[in-house]
Amino acid sequence: MADPIRRYTGLLNRTQGKAFEDLIKAACDYYRSHGIADIEKTPEPMKVIERLAKGRFIACFEKRAQPDYKGTLYGGQAIVFECKETATDKLMQSVVTPEQTHALDRQEKFGAQVYVLCWIGRQIYRIPWRDWRNMKEVFGHKFISLEDTTRLTPVRMRAGVPDFLDAIGTEGPERAAEFAAFERQWYVENLGK
Repeated sequence: MADPIRRYTGLLNRTQGKAFEDLIKAACDYYRSHGIADIEKTPEPMKVIERLAKGRFIACFEKRAQPDYKGTLYGGQAIVFECKETATDKLMQSVVTPEQTHALDRQEKFGAQVYVLCWIGRQIYRIPWRDWRNMKEVFGHKFISLEDTTRLTPVRMRAGVPDFLDAIGTEGPERAAEFAAFERQWYVENLGK
């Protein structure tokens, strides 16, 4: 029988990972619907092992993973980012695979805005790729701890949606007014206030 603590930790990680993905999807949907950015989750590459009846199949993930999200900001700037979360108090640099590192380096070289979005503790942080890549020099070790996050600016939540594009060239009075209207509408629809 599996260790109950490991099973619980695994369940917690999967639940938090799904919640994080849902938050990012909601933000991307908002950005797209308001003409701020068009960002989509990159499908995980899979290899079909066996075809079954009724369009079903057995597959496995291939090793070469791409960055989690890719898109374009209004005005044409490319954006690429990886999303990582942890239920513990530290996030290891190694959670970004060598294949993902290579892809993020390549995107940065071509001029894309490249980040790692991290959910540590109860906050989401947007870490520039150059800082993630040079984590040892920036933080003094190859992980980010809750203590290290005191040097980072948390991503602002607006009406339950993480505004991870805030302050990277997409902010302006129109956007602030749109988010304020979105917040009011969200509160009315979801909280009846």
